[in-house]
Order: sequence, then structure tokens, then C-alpha cells
Amino acid sequence: MAMSHTRSLRRVINSMELDAGAVLVSGRRALSAKAKKGSKGGAGDAPKASILDKEVKSTTVVGANILKDGTDPKILPDSDYPEWLWHLVDKRPALSELRRKDIETLPYEDLKRFVKLDNRARIKENNSLKAKN
Repeated sequence: MAMSHTRSLRRVINSMELDAGAVLVSGRRALSAKAKKGSKGGAGDAPKASILDKEVKSTTVVGANILKDGTDPKILPDSDYPEWLWHLVDKRPALSELRRKDIETLPYEDLKRFVKLDNRARIKENNSLKAKN
């Protein structure tokens, strides 16, 4: 019942045009049709749509600038980035997959991961047993 009332209220709000000075009160929130000049924050300050052209988007990292007077960094060729960067997104094996493999033949990194995940699983199991008692 409340959901249908909320939906119909949203349809009415979306369909009617608010006058420049009108204020609509819905529930606990007051919505203004026009943002006041000099107001802080709010939806009026957000950009409507991306106006950057495709060339700028493909040559720079848009939004990565952290400095007040700086500019967005340029995208460099893949050869300019360190090799380890490309391995950050590699999928690592899960505990069940590591348990199926022979421990003696595992590479060092997978062995470290196996020990860490196995310890974590053992701790969770012990904690759940203690919580039941």
C-alpha cells in the first residue's frame, strides 16, 4: 500500500512542472524547484552531462588530478608502466582449488596464499564452534 502511494507520488512529481519559487514537501524532505545562488552543494552544482570530447577522454585520465592547480595526467604507452602493474588484475586461485593441488609442487606465492587462506578458514571454523557452545 505504501509503495503504491510512493510510486504515484513520484509520478505526480515527475509529471508536473514546478514554478520557479515553488517548494514541494514530500515526507521529511523539502525539494526546491530552483537552486539558490551561492548555495553550497546540492544537485544544482553537479554537471548535467559529460561535455568532454572523445579525443580528450582517450588521451587523459579524467578526474585523476588531486592538485588544486594541476591538470589531469596523460595516458602513457604500456611500455612506460612497470611490469608488476599488469599482474594486479590476475585472478588468484581459491582455497578449494589450492587444496586440490599437490602442496609440494605449488609455487612460493601460491603456497603463501594457501597457508593464509587455510589459517583463516581454520580460525573461522573454531570461532563458529565456540559460538555454538
